[in-house]
Amino acid sequence: MSYTPELVAELEVLRQFNLENLQEGLKVHHDASPSTIAAFERLYAKGLTTQADGGYLTSLGRDAAEQAQSLLTILCEAASA
Repeated sequence: MSYTPELVAELEVLRQFNLENLQEGLKVHHDASPSTIAAFERLYAKGLTTQADGGYLTSLGRDAAEQAQSLLTILCEAASA
C-alpha cells in the first residue's frame, strides 16, 4: 500500500480536527476543493466522522486523527533537527 492523493487528502482533513475539544467539529463548505469534499465523504464512509460533510469524529476517527497528527509532528520535528 502506498500514499495516494486521496489518502493524503484524508490525512489533511484529520489534521484539522481539534483533539483538545471533542465538542468542536468541522464543516466542509460548498466552495471547498473537490478533493477535500471527497475526503470528508470517504472519512464518513469509513466510519471516522459523524456526517459526510464533516461533523464530529467517531471513536475510531479520534484514534485515526491522533495517529495522523502524531505522525505529522514526528516527521516535522525530524525534518527540523
